[in-house]
Amino acid sequence: MQGVSSNLSLKELYEIDEHLWLEETIKLLKANNLEELDVENLIEELENLGRRDKARVASLLEQVIRHLLLLQYWPEESQYNSGHWKAEIRSFRNQLKRNLTTNLYQFLENELPSIYEDALGYVNEKTEGKLNNLPQSCTYTLEQLLDINYLPEII
Repeated sequence: MQGVSSNLSLKELYEIDEHLWLEETIKLLKANNLEELDVENLIEELENLGRRDKARVASLLEQVIRHLLLLQYWPEESQYNSGHWKAEIRSFRNQLKRNLTTNLYQFLENELPSIYEDALGYVNEKTEGKLNNLPQSCTYTLEQLLDINYLPEII
């Protein structure tokens, strides 16, 4: 294997220096030296990458929902915080726009009820349960949640 001590296998390199392992793996892929790949760890890394991407977009969408709920259903605080909440909504939507792929969009569609439930739990904790009018299921569509200009009617 080029660039790595002949005494060190790619599997051993993975345990010692993951970044160097990644560089060597990329070199092998580019050179089409597939027989030298550390397939087991490569599969693990690709699976982890997919999980990280899903967690990232789910977290960003949950943040959008949290702030929309606060903006829409907490008028006592909205007069002081609405500018901040709107800016946060925009920021999270911008990040989603940069990270969203077709597969991740479909993931969010499937996970929206669960993501909403998590956001609802957060808002209930933050408001100490004072908001009795929060919908128990998501009333926003994914398109609305991702639309940079969408804001709900204040209740």
